[in-house]
Amino acid sequence: MVYKFARRGFPCTPYELERLYKYCANPHVPRRDRIVAFMLLIEMRSFAQRLDSSLQDRTMTILLDDPVYRDLPNVIQGPEDMAVVERRHIPSRFLRTKDDGTSALRIMRTPDPKRPFDLEQIAQYALIYGRPGLENTWQGIAVDFAYRMHWRTLFGFALCRALCANSAGKTALVQRFALVMARPGLYREAVSAYAAANPTQPFVAQYGAELEIRQVHVPDDQVQNFSDDDAIRVLLHNRIPPDWVDHAYTYGVVYLEQQFHQPTMSLDVFRDVDDERLQRLAVYGTPPAIPNWDGWREISEEDQYCLLFKHADE
Repeated sequence: MVYKFARRGFPCTPYELERLYKYCANPHVPRRDRIVAFMLLIEMRSFAQRLDSSLQDRTMTILLDDPVYRDLPNVIQGPEDMAVVERRHIPSRFLRTKDDGTSALRIMRTPDPKRPFDLEQIAQYALIYGRPGLENTWQGIAVDFAYRMHWRTLFGFALCRALCANSAGKTALVQRFALVMARPGLYREAVSAYAAANPTQPFVAQYGAELEIRQVHVPDDQVQNFSDDDAIRVLLHNRIPPDWVDHAYTYGVVYLEQQFHQPTMSLDVFRDVDDERLQRLAVYGTPPAIPNWDGWREISEEDQYCLLFKHADE
């Protein structure tokens, strides 16, 4: 019921803010629903205060400045109230029965490597176990304050995951693919160069449900020698469509941006890539998205319950 007043996770308009506040203050509303409403309001105020005033929207400004919202109606009485949803209130379709007869949330299975582009499965797993909002997150995936994930970043993450075999050096390999994706037109130039050098064996991108992708395997002691050119050769060898790499541009940009907010010895490398990215944007423009895989993934009711209990367990 709470999310009737905050459909995107937080109130997005002054009207939604007013309705959520009145819902939170209403003594006739179930206490647990009032707690959820209060937590949404207090969290929204917390991150709005961290934003520069030029970036605050009208709803945030009202929440921070209007005296009506100065003292939010806090109905939390003790630590037990932080377990916002009791298991007995969870719809049965989200539960499983354990060997001892008790109920628990259904087990979240790891993404199936045989279905590398099942973005819905990857998104749900990353949401629950990827620790969004904390420092140790899955690199390159864009997550907003309502826990929505951007489909273009999920696609780029899935493409890198499909290309790189699990190994100690996988992170370094993924980084090279992400930096290629972050530079508009780089892969298309490589495809054109391949076509010019191989007129009798033209590049033919592979599409369809049955994809044949050969993962790159690099000995751990040679991972640091894996270059952007090597990453491009792997993309060409696997006949990855140029429009897929264009679509993964947002993933590359988010990955690149995240590197500037964590300790790294390669900061100069990332600066050089970002400078080249800006130059290429001036030439090629922003790489287009694939319409059916664009936009934001909204969290489901099941996601909300899983997040609540995952955070409670931590």
